[in-house]
Amino acid sequence: MKLEKIIRQRKADKDILLMTHIVLGYPSFEINREVIKQMVDNGVDCIEMQIPFSEPMADGPVILKANQDSLTRGTTIEDCLNFGAEMCSTHEIPFLYMTYYNIIYKYGEERFLDQAAEAGIRGLILPDLPPEEGAHLCKSAKQRDIAPIMIYSPTSTVERMQELSGHGAGFIYCTARKGVTGSHSDLDTEFKNYLSRCRQATSLPLAVGFGIQNRSDIEALIGAADMGVVGSQTIKLVDEQGSAAVGPFISRLRGTS
Repeated sequence: MKLEKIIRQRKADKDILLMTHIVLGYPSFEINREVIKQMVDNGVDCIEMQIPFSEPMADGPVILKANQDSLTRGTTIEDCLNFGAEMCSTHEIPFLYMTYYNIIYKYGEERFLDQAAEAGIRGLILPDLPPEEGAHLCKSAKQRDIAPIMIYSPTSTVERMQELSGHGAGFIYCTARKGVTGSHSDLDTEFKNYLSRCRQATSLPLAVGFGIQNRSDIEALIGAADMGVVGSQTIKLVDEQGSAAVGPFISRLRGTS
């Protein structure tokens, strides 16, 4: 089933969906397994698995460090592809890969997409690949039912948003602010106006990330977006309190505890 249809089906029963982000191999694949189970058991709707890269340009210090530590421990693309296949066969929610284009270029586009599709991966986020340069990859991904996720930012014009939407599938990732991940975002009137422009520019569902940290942030997205994205907060939580703390945190985000 295509990612957009899965998202719309899950959204029919909830006021807002929740997507989380993990860095593969950090602090270990075993901890990744534990964290993902905690997330799924507590109502996460979609998980973005980051294949670590040495220069993650869209990521703030927490995720940057996780990337570096994972690579230092020897995490490989093959490890990540094998782990992705395991997670897709273990849990029923959709899983996405997020990484940077050099990873896929070096590995081989068709080879990467074939293995991702065979694993059951539903989407792909590449923050550093403009769709004009990645047109072949986007087309090849869609042919395998892997949604190439496009990214909007507050500086995107409506015309650019519409152009990006034409290349994408699944949903649109709307960054809550300029810059990198990690810092808290102000979800004010200007932000709501930005999301209104996003909604006008595409028929795809909208996911909002960058600085989403607590239940109040998630509540602020209800009615304006379809899915909230939480990344750095869960990584910090695992660092400070261990994987068992993730479940209660997700439950609080969901408003169920």
